Amino acid sequence: MSWLKPMETSRLHLSMFCISDVPIVQQLAGDYDVAKTTLNILQPYEDGMAEDWVIRQFDAIVLGQTVSYAVTLRSDGTLIEAISLVIDKVSRWAELGYWIGKPYWNNGYCTKAAQALVHYGFIELGLNRIQARHMACNPASGQVMRKRGHAVRG
Repeated sequence: MSWLKPMETSRLHLSMFCISDVPIVQQLAGDYDVAKTTLNILQPYEDGMAEDWVIRQFDAIVLGQTVSYAVTLRSDGTLIEAISLVIDKVSRWAELGYWIGKPYWNNGYCTKAAQALVHYGFIELGLNRIQARHMACNPASGQVMRKRGHAVRG
């Protein structure tokens, strides 16, 4: 796991999730408006689901299947987002995925976190392709991809 190094941007800190993050993950991911913009957050987001998710992230990191980061504000350590690369080791490509808590929408946080993680994927992990998709009902996610220079189809 030494290859999963923490990262920083001017406003954000990216690091591995901890079990102490579970209550805020439960709160943020459990928001219907957040869940409806993803394929992987079920509603209702029942008690225990956040803990299971955090544990699964850790297990997938250990197996080299993903790099998954908790994104916090550098100013006060508030957890605001999850961002990850799901990795195909054979082809050396990955899929970028993220969700951000509703109180933190429209502040440019996702764009900066994505920029840091894409850079990490190409430079540190030696990936040769990183792709991302978004739901049609979530144009803000498509905007994050456009800002990163990814081609986006509507």
